[in-house]
Amino acid sequence: MDVTVRGGGVFGLSIAYACALRGARVRVIERHSIGAGASGGIVGALAPHVPEAWNTKKQFQLDSLLMAPEFWAGVEAVSGCKTGYARQGRLQPVPAGGLELARARGIGAQSLWQGAAEWQVIERGDWGPVSPTGWFVHDTLTARISPRAACFALAAAVTALGGDIVLGEGADRGAVVWATGVDGLAGLSADLGSAVGRGEKGQALLLRFDAPGRPQILADGLHIVPHWDGTVAVGSTSERVFEGLNTDELLDALHARAVGLMPVLAGAAVLERWAGLRPRAATRAPVMGQWPGRAGWFVANGGFKIGFGMAPMVATVMADLVLEGRDRVPEGFRVLDAIGKQ
Repeated sequence: MDVTVRGGGVFGLSIAYACALRGARVRVIERHSIGAGASGGIVGALAPHVPEAWNTKKQFQLDSLLMAPEFWAGVEAVSGCKTGYARQGRLQPVPAGGLELARARGIGAQSLWQGAAEWQVIERGDWGPVSPTGWFVHDTLTARISPRAACFALAAAVTALGGDIVLGEGADRGAVVWATGVDGLAGLSADLGSAVGRGEKGQALLLRFDAPGRPQILADGLHIVPHWDGTVAVGSTSERVFEGLNTDELLDALHARAVGLMPVLAGAAVLERWAGLRPRAATRAPVMGQWPGRAGWFVANGGFKIGFGMAPMVATVMADLVLEGRDRVPEGFRVLDAIGKQ
């Protein structure tokens, strides 16, 4: 079967890879460059939702995080390229008055996370910010990935499996999957006559600091993510109202907050300041499935802040739908579910 995927971000490339693994003849058409837009960011935090008030979105993300080690190992094996994936866990300071809740969530994780990972309440080790209570949540499910490396590895894997990567314009062949980020949400909204999502600006920093085996930190709304290559990423802002896509004083404030939390980062050189638009669906869940009213067209969009964490399951479910006609798209993720939401 022929499949065209429009969009060379993590959703589009993951779907192309999953389809190519099943023997489809795949073409990826990307107008700009591999990993353009939000998929070309620098943070790469693959973190679970809190293990409570469980719902379809949380389960879908859990399933994706649990299949991630095999998925990304497969990409590396086929492509011969590194993705920067590792499941190194995460530390979160327990706030004042939050110890009982943190422990209750640990009990919830025992059943909800199917014994595949733990949510532990521990005392401070030798890495991490000060905790108001002296206690931390340490989960063993959180992972990290190098977004750009992962996208290039996916593209290389698609090519190794016989697929085409077209930069610029190209002709569609077969079924078409639209995974074109912010532009795609705008086009889908225009076609349906109702907004299904929009772009939200984010800014992040990449610092030169070698801590590859350390867990991520989530504190004061910041993600501090040690990577395999001697860098630490810090992100990110969430800006619904903004002027332009340059980095600005909000990123300066983000940097100052990170150093305040982790003084060890004070002297770390800034390697990159990044700003970009992330595709945020109105439901805050990915938008997936058939494009209403257009036979042979499909949509996979709205990764927002969790696109890399969701990508393995998004790729699997979309390959099921496009190649086999099996519709396993969860309720709340379908295109029409996003209409009329804010």
